[in-house]
Amino acid sequence: MAGINKVILIGNLGADPEVRHLESGSSVANFNIATTERYTDRNGQRQEATEWHRCELWNQQAKVAEQYLRKGSKIYLEGKLRTEQWTDQNGQTRYTTKIRGLSMQMLDGRPEGGGGNFQGGGGGGYQQAPPAAPPAGNPVPSAPPAQNFQVPEQEVDDLPF
Repeated sequence: MAGINKVILIGNLGADPEVRHLESGSSVANFNIATTERYTDRNGQRQEATEWHRCELWNQQAKVAEQYLRKGSKIYLEGKLRTEQWTDQNGQTRYTTKIRGLSMQMLDGRPEGGGGNFQGGGGGGYQQAPPAAPPAGNPVPSAPPAQNFQVPEQEVDDLPF
């Protein structure tokens, strides 16, 4: 029986992506995403737990990340877990697990310098979500809600995706 290796994250970047351009022409962007869970413990106290995830994007998505993602950017990332092994300077075997992004969507408003929706192929779609509210004096038709469910217009700004 085949297995499933799928990760879905919605979170914020902890720093600007580090992008490397390889001699082969490929690009790779490495960054960390923070996800925060808020809950009430048994004593009724509000608690918050933040988890950090190492992530990478390749090729066209890495170029989009380099151009548009910044520290604090909110993104939706789908990918798979990858564990890498190497030997350190002391001869010890080391491991690291990261998420290789296959599909990425920017959830922040329009980045500085303009730009609209970003679509791409070859490894998953990625796009920038429409801005939360159109600028005054510049009417923009509203986008339909995602995934075939209806959201009242006043609640659209509060959705994380």
